[in-house]
Amino acid sequence: MNHFFAGFNLITQPGLRRFVIVPLLINIILFVIALIALISQLDHITDWAYSLLPSWLSWLSYLVSPLIIIATFMVFSFIFTAVANFIAAPFNGILAEKTEHLLTGKSPDYQTTFSSEVTRTLKREWQKLMYVLPKSIGFLILFWLVPIFGQVIWFLFSAWIMAIQYCDYPFDNHKVEFGDMKDTLWQHKGSAFSFGGTVVLFSMVPFINLLVMPVAVCGATKLWVEEINN
Repeated sequence: MNHFFAGFNLITQPGLRRFVIVPLLINIILFVIALIALISQLDHITDWAYSLLPSWLSWLSYLVSPLIIIATFMVFSFIFTAVANFIAAPFNGILAEKTEHLLTGKSPDYQTTFSSEVTRTLKREWQKLMYVLPKSIGFLILFWLVPIFGQVIWFLFSAWIMAIQYCDYPFDNHKVEFGDMKDTLWQHKGSAFSFGGTVVLFSMVPFINLLVMPVAVCGATKLWVEEINN
């Protein structure tokens, strides 16, 4: 958790601010556009969901309505996060590199350019998406079918995914394969789950959630430098 909170301070450092602005603006613009589009279609979505109910169960519409809205925003959050991470991935890779340099004072043992970042990080984002998507479906079903237990498991799963999502940037910069990255994080699962869980919680806070992406990238890089890579 301390590494995540350190990210708030790191994004204000003179050497990092310019690498924070672009992904932050991308995040804000995408979020506003997507949220406006979602709200404009919310009535159509609920009407469509109601139409799936048999006529003799129409009285359940008032009970089902909150669940429909919650499920809609959960799906929206998943899709928005996936799209935003794809677009911002090259910038986040560079931000992780600059953060590591600031923390260690050492030049990286690898060379990156924006063009090389685009190709490599987009491939990595696709790997993460393919890892997350099928599991998300299963855990989402568990979320709705098993009260309390399903919600706890969903939170833990979300925490693990957030740890993978953001810790992967420093791993990928050092050319660590995706499978090896997951194994290493699991060896540090206490730190991974507490970091990822903090990301999940702050992602639920309006306005602050717009800062979560760059803060988490910087915090995950600090976790890499001070704990994982030692």
